[in-house]
Amino acid sequence: MAGTIITASIVAIVVVVSIIGTMRRIKYGSACCGEKETAPSKVKVRDKNKKNYPYKYIVGVDGMHCSGCVRKIENEFNKEEGMWARADLEKRQVVLLSKKEVELSEARNIVSEAGFTMLTSELIETCCDYTLLIEKGRVGSLKKV
Repeated sequence: MAGTIITASIVAIVVVVSIIGTMRRIKYGSACCGEKETAPSKVKVRDKNKKNYPYKYIVGVDGMHCSGCVRKIENEFNKEEGMWARADLEKRQVVLLSKKEVELSEARNIVSEAGFTMLTSELIETCCDYTLLIEKGRVGSLKKV
């Protein structure tokens, strides 16, 4: 009888701990970064017509670990006028669409403001005949396409 009571008590404790953990994940999101506050609201881009964004960059980012990190860096870019960002957690990169050319220092500052480190940045599409390549902190060079 005593063994049954102990087993039932252990099961009850495990169930209670599981319910509390689930409630926290629902309330705070499933972020791994340890923040105990609700996830920030998503910054919505007003202009979602991709044709209005002639510049497309791939920005390598170090330090993204969870969906909270993705939201944080997307919001940091999306709150800038003329920018639209989508982060990819698996590839550890951000696809950034922009209405104007983005300087390396500006992109690095935005990534830093979000709490991450920019590893690489590459302009892969542009409205012009030139492509700007920027790799691992080196100053970019223009190349004719």
